[in-house]
Amino acid sequence: MTTSDRPDQPGDDPSGTGTNSPDSGTSGSRRARPPAPARSEAAHLPLRAGAMLLLAIAVVFIGLGWHSAATGDSDPEAGLEAAQSRQPTSSSPATTTSSGAETSASSSTSTSVDPDRPRVCIFNAGTVGGLGQTYRKLVDDAGWTTATPSNLQSASITENTIFYTATQQEYADQLAEELGGDISVDPRPAAFSQCQGGLVLIVVTR
Repeated sequence: MTTSDRPDQPGDDPSGTGTNSPDSGTSGSRRARPPAPARSEAAHLPLRAGAMLLLAIAVVFIGLGWHSAATGDSDPEAGLEAAQSRQPTSSSPATTTSSGAETSASSSTSTSVDPDRPRVCIFNAGTVGGLGQTYRKLVDDAGWTTATPSNLQSASITENTIFYTATQQEYADQLAEELGGDISVDPRPAAFSQCQGGLVLIVVTR
């Protein structure tokens, strides 16, 4: 039996190259690589969380900007001026009214008081102590100028009396009217030399 007539034996290379078949399990055969392990989903969580946080911050800032543009004043100084213009201003008219009232009162006083009116000299000819000071206050309150009251010893004067000179009768009548009561208004006696140039008010009773 020749070699060509010999049946093939397991492991023989029919091509005669001397290489083994793929099923032979020799070192010449190429083995398939095992599949690479898949990346864990946990590795992507930090990146996703960071992206969501940045997106939320951006949304908040956009909302704040829109709200400020819609409700805020575009010019801060103009807003302050507008706020100040809305403040109440009633105090100024009140002050003006007060000043006007004071001016009116001063004008009324100056026009009602005659600067040419003579001063009034008061003499207490009665027996009541302090009667001269009592009448001085009444005359002062009426707007007259008075001298310091004095005492007068006179038995001929028994009632409250005003003495006047030839040019003072009008003032004497005015003083008697303002003081009220029973006051006699008489021409000044030539013998009465006190209080030159002034009206003489002699008081005996209240």
